Amino acid sequence: MSASVDSQFVHKIWDEEELAKMIEAGGVPFPMIADAAGRVGQAYGVYDAEAGVNVRGRFIIDPDGVIQAMEVLTPPVGRKVTETLRQIRAYQHVRETKGAEVMPSGWEPGKKVLKPGPELVGHVWEVWDPKKDE
Repeated sequence: MSASVDSQFVHKIWDEEELAKMIEAGGVPFPMIADAAGRVGQAYGVYDAEAGVNVRGRFIIDPDGVIQAMEVLTPPVGRKVTETLRQIRAYQHVRETKGAEVMPSGWEPGKKVLKPGPELVGHVWEVWDPKKDE
């Protein structure tokens, strides 16, 4: 889900006229909600009361309500939706395997995963080469 102080009408136009042309899925594959009063933004510490806007923040929250990842960017720097989706897939995979598999940096679905444990510490380089996994 995403939230901004913009209305649902602004979200609809933005999704249909902009995002649908930039994202293969044909738009944002999750709901967007209007946070006109900035309450959601305030709860996550991204609401700028003086400007009346939510600063661009991204929070990946698991089904248990635990924030697994967050990123806050000022307006001049854009986000990458595909990176957010990649991270969500990685967190879903970790959850599905109950932590028996974790993802190295830059992991993509179908690529090598790691088995965490004491034997991996100091030996990641032996089982994962980021240059070969590009």
